[in-house]
Amino acid sequence: MKFLTRFIALLLALPLMALTAQAKVEVNIDLSTQRMQVNVDGRHFATWPISSGRKEYYTPRGAWRPKFLKRMHYSSKYDNAPMPYSIFYHGGIAIHGTTAVSRLGSPASHGCVRLSTPNAAKLFSLVQKHGRKNTIIRVTGSTDAAYARLREQRQRHLAAQRKARRVAAARRKARAAQRSKARRVAARRATAQRRARVRKVRTAQRNKVRRYRPQRSNRQRQRAPRYDFLQVYGATFLR
Repeated sequence: MKFLTRFIALLLALPLMALTAQAKVEVNIDLSTQRMQVNVDGRHFATWPISSGRKEYYTPRGAWRPKFLKRMHYSSKYDNAPMPYSIFYHGGIAIHGTTAVSRLGSPASHGCVRLSTPNAAKLFSLVQKHGRKNTIIRVTGSTDAAYARLREQRQRHLAAQRKARRVAAARRKARAAQRSKARRVAARRATAQRRARVRKVRTAQRNKVRRYRPQRSNRQRQRAPRYDFLQVYGATFLR
């Protein structure tokens, strides 16, 4: 019974093993990390960021060979959207180039697998060179993990922004305090200079008055008439 079970499992695994053994180009797409790894003859060729289907659009998982290639395709379903270097592998699902490179690394498509246009051209020429029969495309993973990773990145980004705002506010506060201190110091210095100028002017005025005040000699002081109180006011009353 165990031998029969192993034999059946081996028969089920033979198609996939045959695909792997014959394939010269392996395209491994991980929806969790939103990355595509390309191996040629068992050696690593490139790793590129991708965009798979959004939540409302499903990117199927599995293993396929390319069905047909088209250098420039226009979507008949989504407003003639350009799909350069399209490699169709499962119905209307294809790997193709896109100009929305800022969305690469996160789910953003209608189910297809997006690449930057230069990378899509490289993969297109690679599949043309080795042939569709020698190429296998595997899609694994889940977009839920990708969304969780994006939420974590978003939280880190927001935390970094909040920290940057706090640091900027602290720097502005420190600069404002420095300016306020500089203004107070300048005001004190100006007040001290003004008071010093006023004291200097007043001192100069007092010295000028003292310098030019007429001084009487001792002889003039002796000659000055001295009137007695009774003499002055008594004569006035007598009149």
